[in-house]
Amino acid sequence: MSAEFITSKIEGKFYFVSLNRPEKRNAITAQMLIDLAEEIRKVDEHPEIRAVIVSGEGPMFSAGIDITSLGQAKQDNSNLSVGRWLRRLAEKLQHALNIIEATEVPIIGALHGQVMGMGLELALAFDLRVTTADCLFSIPESRMGLVADVGGSTRLSRTVGPSRAKDLLMTSRSIGAEEAMQWGLVNRIASSEADLKEKTVELAEQISKNAPLAVGLAKLIIDQGDGLDKHTQMAIERWAQSEVIGSEDVHEAMTAFMEKRPANFKGK
Repeated sequence: MSAEFITSKIEGKFYFVSLNRPEKRNAITAQMLIDLAEEIRKVDEHPEIRAVIVSGEGPMFSAGIDITSLGQAKQDNSNLSVGRWLRRLAEKLQHALNIIEATEVPIIGALHGQVMGMGLELALAFDLRVTTADCLFSIPESRMGLVADVGGSTRLSRTVGPSRAKDLLMTSRSIGAEEAMQWGLVNRIASSEADLKEKTVELAEQISKNAPLAVGLAKLIIDQGDGLDKHTQMAIERWAQSEVIGSEDVHEAMTAFMEKRPANFKGK
């Protein structure tokens, strides 16, 4: 147990992290999200770990934010106006997701059941998403008179495009795995929950065969370059290439190619 409601374990090259509050359908509290971010960020200190796989215990990945915990948090900050308190809370939650997104090790979400509200905001901070065929995705905040303020509106638009983001945010409807796949919201579909881990690990294995420094910098180029003009993003590409060109992994890749064998990358 790493923190309350978050569990983690290392299996070979992969770090498995789970939301572990099944009796509450993995409803997310502010502390859960902060703990999850801290847990995931640890992997940047371990070059032997090639991917993080995040899942949810119980019947679904997450039903979204824990409304009850919000009420308690407001009581604990009764000296603040509702508006100021909410802005401060949203800033903390956004920061937690930004930490997850900035982690250089690839993060893959293993999603099942339902991925709702903040659960989807969390999943959007992952690099890749694998889902079961019967999984449903939604951001129902507008149904309650609210907006998706923890990066949901921003990341959803950047992932699926403005028109489709407006569709989900304005209607509060749920979409299934096939539609999510067509939209680019998910990357792989597992036939069943029993097949979900295998499908996710299969994707992680494909990533792990490549040089981890190059993989991490490819992630950085895309994430940091989003919204920049073309020439600025290409300047980031040049910088990234200059960082890896003298690495041991590039030498190993060349040697392995000449010796006709798989490369043994060290992340150095």
